[in-house]
Amino acid sequence: MGDSAADVLAGVGSRLRALRRGRGITLGVLAAETGLTTSTLSRLENGKLRPTLEQLLPLARAHGVPLDDLVAAPPTGDPRIHLRPVRRNGLTVIPLTRRAGGVQAYKVIYPPAGRAVTTKPQTHDGYEWFYVLNGSVRFVLGDQEFHLSAGEAAEFDTRTPHWIGSADSQPAELLTLFGAQGQRAHLSTTPGEDPPLADEVH
Repeated sequence: MGDSAADVLAGVGSRLRALRRGRGITLGVLAAETGLTTSTLSRLENGKLRPTLEQLLPLARAHGVPLDDLVAAPPTGDPRIHLRPVRRNGLTVIPLTRRAGGVQAYKVIYPPAGRAVTTKPQTHDGYEWFYVLNGSVRFVLGDQEFHLSAGEAAEFDTRTPHWIGSADSQPAELLTLFGAQGQRAHLSTTPGEDPPLADEVH
């Protein structure tokens, strides 16, 4: 195997780890989705196992990305981000970062109210911050409910039951930062300004 092919395979593990953490799921959940064992998934992410096509195909399907995204690194020296929307559970998710680990950035488009696949609050490890780019958002956090308009933001611990969706008949577009390990967006205000919504939702 040539050096270029080896370099491509060497980068698969970090991309697989970034995709899984970006979705906020465990190896166990991914194993159930793909039929691969947690041990195999862990070895693939750590680069201790050379991936095969039979392993990469179910992983690409589970993560909702083209196979090329798993095996082809972006061109060296090319600063452009090649955005590829992923449609999952009625949402359109556009990853804005490609590096493994740390805080991940996404643009998320929520369908109009009434078209959401589910309105059941969910929980998972991590910390999330979102900013409403366009539309109106209904945000449920625990036993509280908030309505946010374009220009407003919120941050919260994702271990608290939560649900986000459009509040009206138009789609809602959000910029989302998610840290699977609980990284928090540090926001501050200048004297005289209202505190960020994050202070209200905790």
